[in-house]
Amino acid sequence: MSHHYDAGRFERVRWTIYGVLIAAYMLAFFHRFAPAMVAAELSQAFGITAAALGSLAAMYFYIYTAMQIPAGVLADTLGARFAVTIGNVVAGAGAIVFGLAETFAAASFGRFLVGLGVSVVFVGLMKSNTVWFSERRYGTISGLTLLLGNIGAIAATGPMALLLMRMEWRTLFVGLGVFAVALGVASWLLVRNRPEELGFPSVREMEGLESHAARERHWFHDLRTVIANRRLWPGFFYDFGMTGSLFAMLGLWAVPMLRDVHGLSRGDASLYTTLATAAFAVGCLLAGSLSDRMGRRVPILRGGALLYLAVSLALLFLPWGPGVLAYALFGVLGLSAGSFVVAYAHAKEVTSPALSGMAIALVNTGLFLGTAVFQPLFGWAMDLGWDGTVVNGVPVYAAADYGRGLWLLAGFAALALFASLFLVETRCRNLTLDAPASRTA
Repeated sequence: MSHHYDAGRFERVRWTIYGVLIAAYMLAFFHRFAPAMVAAELSQAFGITAAALGSLAAMYFYIYTAMQIPAGVLADTLGARFAVTIGNVVAGAGAIVFGLAETFAAASFGRFLVGLGVSVVFVGLMKSNTVWFSERRYGTISGLTLLLGNIGAIAATGPMALLLMRMEWRTLFVGLGVFAVALGVASWLLVRNRPEELGFPSVREMEGLESHAARERHWFHDLRTVIANRRLWPGFFYDFGMTGSLFAMLGLWAVPMLRDVHGLSRGDASLYTTLATAAFAVGCLLAGSLSDRMGRRVPILRGGALLYLAVSLALLFLPWGPGVLAYALFGVLGLSAGSFVVAYAHAKEVTSPALSGMAIALVNTGLFLGTAVFQPLFGWAMDLGWDGTVVNGVPVYAAADYGRGLWLLAGFAALALFASLFLVETRCRNLTLDAPASRTA
């Protein structure tokens, strides 16, 4: 097959689309981790304890979790352009509501809208990557995507602490809301669902392969096919245990723990979460590209889970304090969890290509369900033996209270390792297309 197309124009279009979608995704990541930085302000503004703060932060994750499968359906049927445009506008409205909230209920509703809006961004982006980039590079492009997304999370740590010295937290959230609405407009104008919409051949055709067959059935049948696919579920539980607990720790509990147990200021505590988040970002990039290079998915996933469990146990049992050891522990915690990105490539490879959006969404549901369960559960475990100390309207917890929470972290990590034992090796090929007999070394 010979296809004549302007390769330079294709590259420009491909990276423009990627750029608009990645900006929306970075903003989603920022919102995910922001409550940790304003935890004290939120407790004060709305007069709430650890369990209530946990549920306010987790509001984003509840709706985000519930929306993953619908987001996959949206991405597979209407495409990334529509999903991300609407998502940005809704998230923008939510951030504005959150910034202006006078009551706990209004703040929760704003946080809910932010979660609802950004919930469709990631699956839309990953689906877009499946059609605009080569299958052979999918692990690498997924790693790059998570690396850039995490820069948004890093911005919600140290840089946000600096911003909060200059401006009110409310002003910051309203500004972010306006920016999201602008991104929605950009998505509609610049993003396209497939290369064919702009007159390009598909990426597979560019590589001299046949295009994937179009979907024939109703999406509901497709969804049932995805949910019935046993090879997808280990990835769901893997992300539930490992990345779910990591996001919950970095997004809410790590900063208060460093403050209450080790006497660090918010700014100093944020250095540890910034390092963990940066290490996680680098881990995603390394794991994705290493997996593509090795031509294997499972060893990376299993090794990452083993290391993550080891660090969780170290946080629980080692006598660590601020300084080199704590930096090392937080760094390795983030780095090891980066292996989770390979679970997306794995999900795509054990499912038929037309259903990649829903397959990625299913695995992603595990991750956010894990965070949604872990955030309030950690708060509940802390409240169990709390002596009721409150200073300036902010509840203060003891080392033993956080210790009960860290047992949870180790439990979640063990679940991820257990799930990794059930993953099927794909050798970076789509198992529904390439029967093992046809595989050439």
